[in-house]
Amino acid sequence: MGKKIKAMLPFFIVLLVALSLPLPAGAADRQEMIRVAIFKGIDQVRIDGTGILVMDERREVLRIAAPFTVKSDRRRLSVNGRPVVSLSVSAPAVAIVNGKGYRGTIEVLPAERGVLVVNELPLEEYLVGLINCEISSLWPLEAVKAQAVVARSYALSQKEARKGALYHLETTVLDQVYEGCSVEDARAARGVEETAGEVLTWNGGVVPAFFHSNCGGHTEAAEQVWSAKLPYLGGVMCRYCLDAPTASWDLSLPLVKIENLLRAGGIAVTGLRGIAAGPRNPSGRVTTIRLATVKGIQEVPATAFRKAIGYTVIRSTNFEVTVVGDTARFIGNGYGHGVGLCQWGARNRAADGFSYREILAYYYPGTVVKKLVEVP
Repeated sequence: MGKKIKAMLPFFIVLLVALSLPLPAGAADRQEMIRVAIFKGIDQVRIDGTGILVMDERREVLRIAAPFTVKSDRRRLSVNGRPVVSLSVSAPAVAIVNGKGYRGTIEVLPAERGVLVVNELPLEEYLVGLINCEISSLWPLEAVKAQAVVARSYALSQKEARKGALYHLETTVLDQVYEGCSVEDARAARGVEETAGEVLTWNGGVVPAFFHSNCGGHTEAAEQVWSAKLPYLGGVMCRYCLDAPTASWDLSLPLVKIENLLRAGGIAVTGLRGIAAGPRNPSGRVTTIRLATVKGIQEVPATAFRKAIGYTVIRSTNFEVTVVGDTARFIGNGYGHGVGLCQWGARNRAADGFSYREILAYYYPGTVVKKLVEVP
């Protein structure tokens, strides 16, 4: 989400409105587990490891030598040519899935398209593998600790939102970037350990602690992105991120490419001739994009425009756009949706002496850090 929605708007509205809820009774008495979809819709998956245990859907042990390949064929699975409904794989240390190491249990399931691979593991171990995917553990430790708390809070809110689903989180910027244990290190582990079990709360319930790479000077109100107003996600000034590498960006795109991307993203456009930024919200971000086409002026929400062109291409909705000939030039500030924690702002605040609790209090005003999850 940070280094860094589809028609996910209804989901995010439900998440924002319903998820500042208390954890289930007894949550502080057990180790929290999290289920992460590490691969979706792939044709096959290769699994390796030392001392791995493989079981089928009946929990019967399969005598399979590693490495082995699980393939998908018409919503069925086969392992080394043997049909199975699903597989569960565990290892004393690490299971290797498509070349990456993962702790915990690996489940291989048939999906509507291809194979779904889910990693189930303790929440705290998941967080250690997440830190260096979202920020750098070499940043000031208080920034690492702030990232650990918001990622833990977001994960638990997603777990509640997707209760009963096959998984709670994805590994992309749509949730939180996670690449297993290969990117773990001692500083990431320290940041997680020193905030063990701590989450952001509002009125006693865990909040969906959204975050992003760089706000470009002002964080965004949740209502501007997901149409749900929350007092702790109203947007704040942030000058600590303005010297970050992601603070500003500049790119040019041919109009024909933009038209093709818009069409592929479900926005019908015919004969794109020009683009202009429409009104701006209080944080300075564009709310509407005006497209000049052969059929006239067409208005598109800026968030939908950014999604269609690509979140890593149009890095934020805070931009100016000019068209010269058949090319559009975008000059923008910030990277990400802008809601919640500004990661680069947190980094520089930590370097300036702010504690992780002070950083969180600034970006999520009114929230309280509490230890709601017991860590063995």
